[in-house]
Amino acid sequence: MSNGQMQTTEKPTVPFVLSLLAGLWMLGAGGMMAGFGWGGMMGGQYGMAHWQGMGGWMWGRGMHAFGMSWPWFGVVAGIVVLIGAVMLYVKPEQRRSWGLVILIISALDVLVGMGGLLAGALGVVGGAMAMAAKL
Repeated sequence: MSNGQMQTTEKPTVPFVLSLLAGLWMLGAGGMMAGFGWGGMMGGQYGMAHWQGMGGWMWGRGMHAFGMSWPWFGVVAGIVVLIGAVMLYVKPEQRRSWGLVILIISALDVLVGMGGLLAGALGVVGGAMAMAAKL
């Protein structure tokens, strides 16, 4: 660098926003499913695992039938994805590492955390975009 100029790293804004939205959604959905602070709006510990409408076994029992329904994982995943999103914005030079964290946690949340397909998709897309961004 000449003339004392510092190189500024462009912030990955779109991956940050997508990951932030995914983390907030995971946190909220996981909290509702686990019954944290909302008075068990969705059924407390079991959440919608015993609901039998719209699709019967898949929607009603889903992964819970295999012992893989952990609503609290949605809360943990939401916190990790939120931290990853903030770190994407604060330290864009580490975008690949944080993008990978967001991508993996979002995919796991879809499978076991019951955080929702949309939240997981937002997280996976945000993480993938962060990893692919050229700064």
